[in-house]
Amino acid sequence: MISSVDQTYIAETLQLAERQRGRVSPHPLVACVLVKDEQVLARGVHAWRQDPHAEVVALKAADAAARGATLYVNLEPCGHWGENPPCVDQIIAAGISRVVYAVRDPNPKVLAAQGLERLKAAGILVEGGVLEQEALKFNEAFFKHVQSGLPFVTLKWAMSLDGKLATRAHKSQWISGAAAQLYAHRLRRMADVVLVGLGTVLADDPLLTVRHPQALEALSRPAHPVRLILDARAELPLNARVLNHPDAPTWVAVTAAARSENVAALAQKARVLTLASDVHGHIDWNELLAQLGREGLNSVLIEGGQKVQGSAMEAGVVDKIVAIVAPKIIGGKDALAPVGGTGALSMAEAQLLYQVSSRSLGEDILIEAYTVYSNPRMSLKRRP
Repeated sequence: MISSVDQTYIAETLQLAERQRGRVSPHPLVACVLVKDEQVLARGVHAWRQDPHAEVVALKAADAAARGATLYVNLEPCGHWGENPPCVDQIIAAGISRVVYAVRDPNPKVLAAQGLERLKAAGILVEGGVLEQEALKFNEAFFKHVQSGLPFVTLKWAMSLDGKLATRAHKSQWISGAAAQLYAHRLRRMADVVLVGLGTVLADDPLLTVRHPQALEALSRPAHPVRLILDARAELPLNARVLNHPDAPTWVAVTAAARSENVAALAQKARVLTLASDVHGHIDWNELLAQLGREGLNSVLIEGGQKVQGSAMEAGVVDKIVAIVAPKIIGGKDALAPVGGTGALSMAEAQLLYQVSSRSLGEDILIEAYTVYSNPRMSLKRRP
């Protein structure tokens, strides 16, 4: 029987795995807690891409004491050979008496291996579905990538209370406060890719790296997301800071309309992706995301600018919106709004958002919401 104690330990697995976000992709975030006689024997996390799985880490730490224990894990244990041996075999060998998991793994290889059935056949009590919705949301990027081959796309912006990204002179530093800036760096740390358009690079010359010390806390190995610039005609200045930071990978997406000499010059400093263009001559979002998915990248964080954000929304590729609202009024009809593009002609055409939540973030307000295109495994409404 599932109890409040089971929920407590599954919640702990989510907390333990959280710190590894962005470090294990394309694998899921997984942590494990071993409990016996109401005492925690060991904890384990999948800390890095090729490192041992969380269950194996915990079992090794507990050693012989694991016999007769309950194993808590936020994702169904794997039963197939991949980069690591099957966790199911090691759980059985350790003499675990009960396995409690949050959610099934949608990976076809895991399903085909019938790991849960093997655990049951070995006499182990198996119970699942504990905090299932929380666990689905926790690994939302992994679930989408496994099911569709595409990365999970988050659109993030900071704006004033009257909906402006910047002043009429395109000045935006700093709209939000210190707490929001730390949160923005944590979002980058969690993402596989951080994406902006050429206009943002020309206006702000950003590094797009994770630099805030508190955003880097508890990381045993430093890592930055792939910095991806949409630059259809390969006009990115070669002295841009994003091209001259050796600690972080930079990719530039161009189209066939780009001049070959410009592409060759960019290729000396970044990886260049030559993609199809849409009817407006912009990067085709569907081809871009398919390419990123094939590269094993689970999540994309779009940070701007207005044209890129507008085109992503109009292309229907955004899964989640993260908006930081500052208690400021910028005003002015020429000040930039977050989402460009053609926009809705009537309210009936406006983009609907679901599972909207908000909370304070220092002096600012953080709003999170999902679009109608979001992962159906998370029980969101689908596109009509």
